[in-house]
Amino acid sequence: YIGIFSYIRELFSQVPDSRIRGYSASRFSFNLAGGRCELCAGDGLIKVEMHFLPNVYIPCDACKGKRYNRETLEIQYRKKNIAEVLEMTISEALQFFSSIPPIRRKLEVLEDVGLGYLQLGQSASTLSGGEAQRVKLSKELGKAKKGSTLYILDEPTTGLHFVDIQKLLTVINSLVDSGNTVIVIEHNLDVIKSADYLIDLGPEGGDEGGRVIAEGTPEQVSMNTSSYTGQFLKDKLIRHDFVHTAS
Repeated sequence: YIGIFSYIRELFSQVPDSRIRGYSASRFSFNLAGGRCELCAGDGLIKVEMHFLPNVYIPCDACKGKRYNRETLEIQYRKKNIAEVLEMTISEALQFFSSIPPIRRKLEVLEDVGLGYLQLGQSASTLSGGEAQRVKLSKELGKAKKGSTLYILDEPTTGLHFVDIQKLLTVINSLVDSGNTVIVIEHNLDVIKSADYLIDLGPEGGDEGGRVIAEGTPEQVSMNTSSYTGQFLKDKLIRHDFVHTAS
């Protein structure tokens, strides 16, 4: 999605064995005939129809889930074939391709938004909503900074560890510092207390919500006794100030 695979395919096509065999970058695409496994059409999986039950997907017998045919897998870059590279996590690939600037820069952005655990070849359909948003965000971060873009993120911290949330906040703040505007729909208090301006909707969910209960800076919202968010936020801000004072 963010263009890394194009660089990797080109890299494999420049390996001496590839040049001898006349392989181009397209040989290393699992979407095109030639280098992919034709039994599974490059999916690595075979669909088994279960009639009245949901379909089941099993690893392809021909390629064992590798997606490519035997000839393509014989080509190696730094002792790894294309399938082994795609099985790497973002963090592993960042070290592996550290000497290739175009690939390294894109991987660094994915790492910065807390996606280091994803595999390079992971299907987009397996990503959660929050992960998909962060992949799109990383693509934007890779572009030239224009400083005139509005970003809307819907609960991007879902499923994230505290450390990864801090990484994401750093990325969001860098977008804001570049002159962009970021609107985040979020329930995580670590994100909420970091906002420049809050709009708290409530007082409840569904039909009992949708009204503006409080708005302003985190400190202003925390002083609003009608805001549930403000009540929890006040405690969070007090503890934050206490930690900074103690340190």
